[in-house]
Amino acid sequence: MAASTARVEDVTGPLDKCLSGLGFEVHPLKVGWYNAILPPSLALSYADDTLAVVVFSTPSVFEKAFLPFLEGRGYEGVRDPIDQCVRECVSSAVSKCFPGQKVDISYDYELLPSRRPRFLAQTAAHVSGGAYYYQQKDITEPPWTDRKMFGVCVHPQFGGWFAIRALLVFVDLRGDSDMQQSPPADCVPTREDRVRLLEAFNLHWQDWSYRNIIPPIETYSQRQRDYFSCPPSERLRLLKSWGFLSDSEEADVTAVTQREVNGHG
Repeated sequence: MAASTARVEDVTGPLDKCLSGLGFEVHPLKVGWYNAILPPSLALSYADDTLAVVVFSTPSVFEKAFLPFLEGRGYEGVRDPIDQCVRECVSSAVSKCFPGQKVDISYDYELLPSRRPRFLAQTAAHVSGGAYYYQQKDITEPPWTDRKMFGVCVHPQFGGWFAIRALLVFVDLRGDSDMQQSPPADCVPTREDRVRLLEAFNLHWQDWSYRNIIPPIETYSQRQRDYFSCPPSERLRLLKSWGFLSDSEEADVTAVTQREVNGHG
């Protein structure tokens, strides 16, 4: 199929209609915006004006999508039930909204044979304007001289109470000339707060205090906090205690992916 130019609203509109009711957000970008700030070895292999969309999950996904998914389908032995839920929600929306359109979908948990992630989720979130990716380089005279401090995205409404789930690349669609890049909201503008954010994320991530670096409009429910606070190897047992897994379903699972909290809950 020859590439064609598309209005961004013609892509984000249908996706938003399918996904927003489940608690997801969609943020458009051009592949070139992403590639421009990365070395060639990490670049995506598409034309610079190729249209793409990054998908976030907000706190309400747990109650609106995940728990109904477990009730309706049960657990089918995929390594992580959250991953399975997100995959089914996103792929179903793409199939419904864009039948016949070539869309390459990359999920946040997927790795290349080199063990690198298929896409850098926080970079994609930043260039889309959906969330600001705060890094050590964003702090004047950073106070840490003996360690690397990993960066973290902050959503302008949810703070750290969100996750970056997927990147959709519309292989044969090009963003039109009206599609201009807008910077993400700089919701942690002071050096003091940026230092506090990175220290909380890197040194005290278990207490989740970094998620409250700004006052969020919504946070995780207690049940959701219980789930993501639970070690991944124990989450199936927790779901069983909630009545979502049978003995046979639990017995079918032999491993659960160990993953970092940020971006996965």
